[in-house]
Amino acid sequence: MVRDAAERRRLASVVESWLGRGVLVVGDAMLDEWRFAESDRLCREAPAPVLTLRRRLCAAGGAANTAVNLTALGGVAALVAPVGADVAGDELHDCLDRAGVWDRTISQPGRPTPVKRRLLAADQILLREDEGDADETLPDDGVQRMLQALSHATEELRADRDGQAPTLVVCDYGLGALPEPVRRWLVENRDRYATVALDAHDLAYWRGLAPTVVTPSFAEATRLLSAPSSAGTDPRSTAVAGTRVSVAADGTTTATGTRRGDSAPTTTITANGSGNSGGEGTPPAEGDGGAPADDRGGPAGGDGITVTSDEIGVAGDDIVVAGDETASAAGGRPVAAGGASRAVVAQARLAELRERTGADVVAITLDAEGAVVGGADGRSRRSHATPVPASYAVGAGDAYLAAMTLALAADAPLPTAAQLAQLAATTTVADTGTCVCHRDDLLTALGAAEQAPARTVLDHDALVAVVERHRAEGRSVVFTNGCFDVLHHGHVRYLDQARGLGDLLVVAVNSDDSVRRLKGEDRPVNPVDDRVAVLAALSCVDHVVVFAEDSPTALIEAIRPDVYVKGGDYPPEMVPEAPLVRRLGGQVRTLGYVPDRSTSAVIERIRSYGDNRQPAAAETATETVAARSHRA
Repeated sequence: MVRDAAERRRLASVVESWLGRGVLVVGDAMLDEWRFAESDRLCREAPAPVLTLRRRLCAAGGAANTAVNLTALGGVAALVAPVGADVAGDELHDCLDRAGVWDRTISQPGRPTPVKRRLLAADQILLREDEGDADETLPDDGVQRMLQALSHATEELRADRDGQAPTLVVCDYGLGALPEPVRRWLVENRDRYATVALDAHDLAYWRGLAPTVVTPSFAEATRLLSAPSSAGTDPRSTAVAGTRVSVAADGTTTATGTRRGDSAPTTTITANGSGNSGGEGTPPAEGDGGAPADDRGGPAGGDGITVTSDEIGVAGDDIVVAGDETASAAGGRPVAAGGASRAVVAQARLAELRERTGADVVAITLDAEGAVVGGADGRSRRSHATPVPASYAVGAGDAYLAAMTLALAADAPLPTAAQLAQLAATTTVADTGTCVCHRDDLLTALGAAEQAPARTVLDHDALVAVVERHRAEGRSVVFTNGCFDVLHHGHVRYLDQARGLGDLLVVAVNSDDSVRRLKGEDRPVNPVDDRVAVLAALSCVDHVVVFAEDSPTALIEAIRPDVYVKGGDYPPEMVPEAPLVRRLGGQVRTLGYVPDRSTSAVIERIRSYGDNRQPAAAETATETVAARSHRA
């Protein structure tokens, strides 16, 4: 939880600002199937448990889960991906419909829907069965329908946001959904998207996209850095399954081997960013900045990762799953020997990764160790995560990608985007299953469950965005303003009546300095944070904003309320802001005060009560002294 109240409000305002933002997701969609079983004995045929299936769950996976997370966080996500005409495809469509994702997938008969089927007992994943691989390529007619769906979905999202360019998220997991014509179309149409996020097993193939942000795992980043960067080299030939990536204590990485067992160039990347590509099967020469090679082609004394097509490999004696270069729970050793951490290596290589990918921002995810993020300013930023069982963390990277993308699309500063992305990923890993971060859960993690202002109080820009979204949906906006120093019955009734004049009530509150200028040096009695907190707790108030000026005219011009409300028994024509409101197309209403209910009257009663007690206290003190003297 974020502890500082001001920080909570700032982060929550970013979450509010991305509401309704259009995002197009394209890539490898799959179905996650979870089978929960119980076991109380071993079978006679082999030392294996006998399982009794108790429950089965299905969830969107891959690009589909990214779209689900974007929607759950408050965006409007459209998914374009090939989906098989099969039972798994039908279940995936149901998952998308339940989540509210715009399902713009194309049906591809004869091409099975990719499925990742996990079998668990006591929350422990016992095995995973995969259906679908890169050999299931799209035929020509499938490619054409993908391109048409991309173009139509892009314009659909643009129209939904009154011409605002949508955001693009590319999820390339090597399952054949993004063949070369689709990749080329995305690169050529890059300018149709304001923000572009890329999550790909093979980043080298996407440099022409010029993405805003890339989110590689440590293994994916290491493979990219280990691959030759010469212009004439096919990048996929150097980053395929079977490649062994080794990391030495000094951060040097070495990649050897290919999927088919052919000899391949050995590339050594040193901690300072220099590299050397030897001949086929040739280890790096001594003195070139590399480390001595072991009998498998990796640096001696360091653990290595043999990368498979779905990020499963071996590090030393441990199995590494889904790009987690940390040793398995049994060993717990980091990949780099001698104490070199992945975070240190990642921080040292951020600039080169930005150059290799062409991205403005690189966020290297480190699983249970959090992430390392770097942007154009050259600074690296580290976030941390809480280790959880593997069955809890499936899809947490999708939540990270979704929150990072929405935050950057909303023009949040990079530190803020990184903080929200890590918090979204961490929030989701509370139970077994595919991770989905909901907007309410994220706000709760920010502390919004304790304070209503975190969801209700907005800054100027966030409020304008929220009002525009409500107005686009046909809702009328009511606006009022005041000091609201000591909230009383008259205020509450007045605000409740104002709320009844429209669909959305926005209350603007004078800052402390503004109140002093208007009411005197002894006011306000309550600081602005307290005044805002009380107002935001009222059910009739939808949003609260603080303004520092003496007049709310700037806010009125930005919000353009349908109804402007003031308290008082005078006619609307006497309201100073009335001409402006009417020029903007709104109406002005005045609501009568509750008799004998005003802030000044409440404060005067409190002061008079204190004044009346002072003589009585003095008289009591005199009598006490006299009595003591008499006894003496």
